[in-house]
Amino acid sequence: MKKELDEKLCADYPELFKNRHANVRSTAMCWGFECNDGWYGIIDQLCKDITKWCKEHAKIPVPEVMQVKEKFGGLRFYISRGDDEIYRLIHAAEEQSLKTCEICGKPGKERGGGWIRTLCDKHAEQLEVVDY
Repeated sequence: MKKELDEKLCADYPELFKNRHANVRSTAMCWGFECNDGWYGIIDQLCKDITKWCKEHAKIPVPEVMQVKEKFGGLRFYISRGDDEIYRLIHAAEEQSLKTCEICGKPGKERGGGWIRTLCDKHAEQLEVVDY
């Protein structure tokens, strides 16, 4: 993810990303957001939803995000702790990523032969990624 988008997420959600620059022994966020810019909107909305849920339910502490990455063509969003609703929000965002081009954010689908990626038709063609 572009540095500007990384910094914006960390500035907008400091409680979620308080360990963004922590040591590798305590978090994988030290590597940054390990996905492309097309999922920025999904991640931003997920962070808004988690933050809102925690504020509305004062007993629920805001979790620390431990890692954000792409795996098997989908978003993975790992946290330190959460309740059923937070995990439901994360699951919904991860499902949405499987229909969203990781590069541009337009509608996409899972593609690939070896490395699975979620891409729109334009980026699949540019990158010569085939449907599987």
